[in-house]
Amino acid sequence: MTTGRGAAVTEPPENPSQAGPGSAGPGGAASAAFERRIGPGSELADRAEQITKTAHAMAVRFHRGGKLVVFGTGGASTDAQHVAVEFVHPVIVGKRALPAISLTCDVATVTGIAAREGLASIYSHQIRYLGEAADIALGIAPDPACPSVLGGLRAAREARMLTVALVGGTGGAIAADGCADHLLAVGSTDPRIVKEIHVTTYHVLWELVHVFFEQPGVLGPGVVT
Repeated sequence: MTTGRGAAVTEPPENPSQAGPGSAGPGGAASAAFERRIGPGSELADRAEQITKTAHAMAVRFHRGGKLVVFGTGGASTDAQHVAVEFVHPVIVGKRALPAISLTCDVATVTGIAAREGLASIYSHQIRYLGEAADIALGIAPDPACPSVLGGLRAAREARMLTVALVGGTGGAIAADGCADHLLAVGSTDPRIVKEIHVTTYHVLWELVHVFFEQPGVLGPGVVT
């Protein structure tokens, strides 16, 4: 076929087996893509106990009146917003709404801090003024060397907040720093796979937090209602 400008364009093969010599075709590429995700997905399932402990610690903080403070840079900034809305306005009807904020939403604040103090301070500055000891800090960093997320977790630790980190690879600088009470690392450095595992992880954390709230006495007397 030709485009409106008259440039010749080759039609894609109708059958994946016609993808060309030396190519496994779209079907083979799809199989390989899923294969790359099996290992990290299995590793996540193997960390069920660790994730359960993290969710319990979060539920205890919510029970004591704390809020969730979430942050991440680049693509992870939208994950931070996603997590916050899941807690504040649960997608599952009838689930308890819990207080959560994303530090990535206020463009004026983020850019103002970046201009004066640098990008590494965009979350640490906010946490020093918005975070309280009863709160939870959740930093999302596909790149575990991310200075802004590392700075935010450090500030949260100094404020005696519960600190949780979702990171790529083996944890990098965030793991080495020791600023996270709970470090959940993805067994991959592929940013696409890290993103997918992070989404699953924070959905499971959300689900388990609610499981703990639904079990009388698990969080102590006087459960928040």
